[in-house]
Amino acid sequence: MLKILKSKQGEGYIDVAILVLFAMLVIALAVRVFPAYIIKQQVDTFATELVREAEIVGSVGSETTNRELLLREKTGITPEVKWSKTGRIQLNEEISVTVTFKTNIGLFGGFGSFPVTLRADAAGKSEVYWK
Repeated sequence: MLKILKSKQGEGYIDVAILVLFAMLVIALAVRVFPAYIIKQQVDTFATELVREAEIVGSVGSETTNRELLLREKTGITPEVKWSKTGRIQLNEEISVTVTFKTNIGLFGGFGSFPVTLRADAAGKSEVYWK
């Protein structure tokens, strides 16, 4: 029995099995983490498009709310939106928006799962002169 345990025959099979197991764990991690990068890109785009709408319209109100609802429908995410100002924004006044979205990242359902808050900031200046 001792002679069989000291033998190096079949060692490659064990190495391959461990390598395949490790590769599957890396792929499983990537499948769970990469969607967070996609959502982060969507949150960034959400903030940029909202602030551009406020720049063009020159106010934060019903137009920006309509744009927010359209973006929520289009992207499928419902982030929290906070504006630095509301109402009319005079020409060259700065406006900024902060968009936050909470998502869960983890492996195998509840195991090793933890929440992550994705945040995007965007700023711009009004392009409308109010008399």
